[in-house]
Amino acid sequence: MALNIKPIGDRVVVEAAPAEEKTASGLYIPDTAKEKPSQGTVVAVGSGKPDEPLTVAVGDKVLYGKYAGTEITYEGKEYLIMRESDIYAVL
Repeated sequence: MALNIKPIGDRVVVEAAPAEEKTASGLYIPDTAKEKPSQGTVVAVGSGKPDEPLTVAVGDKVLYGKYAGTEITYEGKEYLIMRESDIYAVL
């Protein structure tokens, strides 16, 4: 999964997990009611700050805030660019 985007500083690029298609009971969720996913996989990391190295790495599955990051589309796929501080946990 080689991505030609190199984030700057303490930023990371995350590929969001797909939104849920069905509820636990088997009901299909329409597109208008789907919630934005709050977890994904880190696909690129910046170099960090001089006194604070990054703690996440490419391939980490992470949880992030509902409104975290900036959405971008690159080569037909959607990604989020966010600061490492927007990431709550590594799964």
